[in-house]
Amino acid sequence: MSSLTIELPESLKKQIEALAAREGYSVSLFLASAAGEKLAVVLTMDYLRREGDAGRRDDFEKYLAAVPNVPPLKDDRIDD
Repeated sequence: MSSLTIELPESLKKQIEALAAREGYSVSLFLASAAGEKLAVVLTMDYLRREGDAGRRDDFEKYLAAVPNVPPLKDDRIDD
């Protein structure tokens, strides 16, 4: 493990300490988990953007045309 020194507003530090204690985590573990979650979100968004940029409209239209044009079954409707 490596260490990192960060500066936080006192109010944020206190909230992190309180939440970490409530959840039974050390502040270090809480912040490592939060950073990992944020990293996962950013990497996922990057991946989805790359995939979206690589998509082709012709392929989309082809797959959309294969979907039957029928109303949903009564059990599948959410507006009842």
